[in-house]
Amino acid sequence: MISSAAAEQIETLFPALRGLPEALRTALYAKGALHTVPAGTALFSPGAPCTGFPLVIDGVVRVGKTTPNGREILLYRVQTGESCILSSGCLLGHSEYSANGVAETEVTLFHIPAGLFQELLLAVPAFREFVFGMLGARLAEVMELVEEVAFHRVDERLARLLVHRGPVLNASHQAIADELGSAREVISRLLGSFEHRGWVQLARERVTVTDPKALAALAAG
Repeated sequence: MISSAAAEQIETLFPALRGLPEALRTALYAKGALHTVPAGTALFSPGAPCTGFPLVIDGVVRVGKTTPNGREILLYRVQTGESCILSSGCLLGHSEYSANGVAETEVTLFHIPAGLFQELLLAVPAFREFVFGMLGARLAEVMELVEEVAFHRVDERLARLLVHRGPVLNASHQAIADELGSAREVISRLLGSFEHRGWVQLARERVTVTDPKALAALAAG
């Protein structure tokens, strides 16, 4: 059973769960479970069944797709106060996961069992609006990602990432490559070129932006 303090935190982060009918609220906190996992924990993988609807109470989950040759592209991140559209899609479609979910930081999740998720969806309009609103917003993000990958050069996308995440990006070249759906060798070569032009300074697992205007100009095409 979830404590009253934990229930209050959950409802503060997810207002759609406030004001539930008493029977549903009792079931939610009797059957739901809080889990905390360390950074690096694999939360789901392609082909795994979806057993419930996870709400992120604290931390960041990285959701990505891995190609047969081992390259990964970041699809989206799920942060505090959000949930994973892949989980909701699996529950709605009675299907298995098709991507990887990894705890990027220590993560605390509130897990709503699949059957109870369906009950909430049918009985609580606010919860239904939350789920479908989240689906719509994430779909728009993924469509932007598809456009980026399909129509923009890697150097433009790298420049845009550095402008948005700078002035200091603490990440390895491999992590940046994964986020952009590229190869580490390509990203290292481009970063070396940017450093030669005086746009960035490179250190171990750190990129410092020194000329954001030049990067922004490249990002704009």
